[in-house]
Amino acid sequence: MPMDGAVQTFLLAFSGLISIVNPIGAALIFSQVAAGRSPAERSELARKIAFYSALVMLGALWGGAYVLSFFGISLSALRIAGGLVVAASAWSLLQTPERNEERKQQQASEAEGINDVAFFPLTMPFTTGPGTISVAIALGSNLPLNQPGYAPIIVGASAAALAVAAAVWLSYAFADRLVALLGHSRARVLARIAAFLLLCIGTQITLNGISDFVKAL
Repeated sequence: MPMDGAVQTFLLAFSGLISIVNPIGAALIFSQVAAGRSPAERSELARKIAFYSALVMLGALWGGAYVLSFFGISLSALRIAGGLVVAASAWSLLQTPERNEERKQQQASEAEGINDVAFFPLTMPFTTGPGTISVAIALGSNLPLNQPGYAPIIVGASAAALAVAAAVWLSYAFADRLVALLGHSRARVLARIAAFLLLCIGTQITLNGISDFVKAL
């Protein structure tokens, strides 16, 4: 049924994007970056970052594969490479989440004015960096858009990107409360669980690319 396809696509895209974006883990760093701002400024900054993040994810999800195909890169190659990038990123997150946290904090350390830094560096690369773009492109290229009734697939994947952006907004807007509720140790446990899920997704995307390549031969 169309609704089943939309739900399945939503779950696939949401799990992949939420794992790499990791709004809760990023919110812990965001609370430190925005510690000197007023509550109104933090709320406005969170809203703008969420909006820009949605644009980045939707653009990569639906336009990234076409841009790469313009350069003669096949979908099979994109899926294999994208899946490997996702798996490698997930493995890094699984092994050393502290190092990833330090890298994100360094990227966001130069944040000053809201309008000047909402997109760079707080959206890119702090929130939706190269890893998120790679995941979105790999997911978009892995969706069966060439099959009849692909509208639910588009709706499901787009809804997933918007849901992740909403999670970014909520996590950043209530970052102080998240820090008090979770703390760094619990947030890192959640990050490792999400990283393992992302590793499985990356492996599946790579296997799909290999399968397509073998069938083409």
